[in-house]
Amino acid sequence: MPVSIPSGVNVTVNDGEVLVKGPKGELRQRILANAVAVRVDGGGVYVERRGEARTYRAAHGLTRTLITNMIEGVSKGFRKSLELQGVGYRAAKSGEKLNLSLGYSHPVVFQPPKGIALTVEGQNKIHVDGIDKQQVGEVAAEIRSLRPPEPYKGKGIRYEGEHVRRKLGKAAKAGKK
Repeated sequence: MPVSIPSGVNVTVNDGEVLVKGPKGELRQRILANAVAVRVDGGGVYVERRGEARTYRAAHGLTRTLITNMIEGVSKGFRKSLELQGVGYRAAKSGEKLNLSLGYSHPVVFQPPKGIALTVEGQNKIHVDGIDKQQVGEVAAEIRSLRPPEPYKGKGIRYEGEHVRRKLGKAAKAGKK
């Protein structure tokens, strides 16, 4: 089954590399040419494996998913949202940089890599936008690692909709004897 190409997106394959151009930008990805063959035909991209060995089957699925993500990225883009929870935890944007107050004795300044746009909604919501799905997830994880959610009070940076399992703590356990 082919990966469909939406209008406005151009896919080319040459020398073991797939190039996808669209309205939001362009992405390149090297493919395992000895395991899979990629061809563009009509309105779709076909990925065919060169054998039935386990590594060929794995490379087939990986290549197909990478191409699908590239096409979606250059046409729509990807977004990950983060929430700051805790008293005094704030996010503000100055130019390209993200200034974070995370309960440390100093403000934390985060510089996003090229190709990633950060937006702040209110004071406690951060959106990470970009065309490369892997890079968007990596930057979101990097920001989250600055102050991961802790299990006792639930303070920290978490993904939107992420549920943090809470622990009771020492005082609650002492009363249960």
